[in-house]
Amino acid sequence: MSAPQTSAYRDAMARLGAAVNVVTTGTLENPVGFTASAVCSVTDTPPTLLVCLNRTSRARESFHIGAPLCVNVLSSAQEELSGHFASANSMAERFALGHWDTLATGAPALQEAVASFDCIISQIVEVGTHSVLFGTVQALRSNDEADGLAYFRRAYHILKRILP
Repeated sequence: MSAPQTSAYRDAMARLGAAVNVVTTGTLENPVGFTASAVCSVTDTPPTLLVCLNRTSRARESFHIGAPLCVNVLSSAQEELSGHFASANSMAERFALGHWDTLATGAPALQEAVASFDCIISQIVEVGTHSVLFGTVQALRSNDEADGLAYFRRAYHILKRILP
């Protein structure tokens, strides 16, 4: 059996719903960030997650072992921010939207995010066209009032929070 064609693989993966995230590094004075849906938990002891970043991304060189990394899970009200960080905008233009502060590592954290996972990059593994960044969580912040934003079948969808 031969491997599936790239287009067939992408079409099938579009059916795997995912949270929409803005991943950042650097500082508030020199921020770098991009939109990512390829983020997942690796383990809770120690709390570790992974992020996939295209090797051709202009943000790539700013992410290296030991650098800060913050995964900001976008809310349903932040669809525009997702597109803004996925565009050809400069980093200064990208960070002009939203309200940014920092947690433990100094990486920009989005105040309005559903959750922010503030990490130190512990490992980078190169796989095909992407770099897989492993982040050990140093701090986190959650927003219980926000609905989530998911990407499924190449479209955004709102994930309603369940009220008690």
